[in-house]
Amino acid sequence: QVQLVESGGGLVQAGGSLRLSCVVYGIIVSIDYMGWYRQAPGKQRELVAVISTGGSANYADFVKGRFTISGDNARNTVYLQMNSLKPEDTAVYYCNLRSLSGSSVWGQGTQVTVSS
Repeated sequence: QVQLVESGGGLVQAGGSLRLSCVVYGIIVSIDYMGWYRQAPGKQRELVAVISTGGSANYADFVKGRFTISGDNARNTVYLQMNSLKPEDTAVYYCNLRSLSGSSVWGQGTQVTVSS
């Protein structure tokens, strides 16, 4: 059984930075891609960034130029480096794994709060 564990969230002032980590535990059969999503209070969960096993990354327009997703296969870890944070980036950030079979696994989420 695959489990995702996120860490790195916290409280930061606007303009600051945080790095989120997502460690993958368990037997990994075949990963299609991994990604970070976020959900703010009263809003739907939205895609932030995804990265394929080949290292190709895609970003939501609202984080382009500020956030960077990366992976470390040796550590089974995916990172999200967040720079120039804004109050509107405040949300619970979730890690997601999508397998080639179409199954999806979610982490428990980590809170990011950006003060103005």
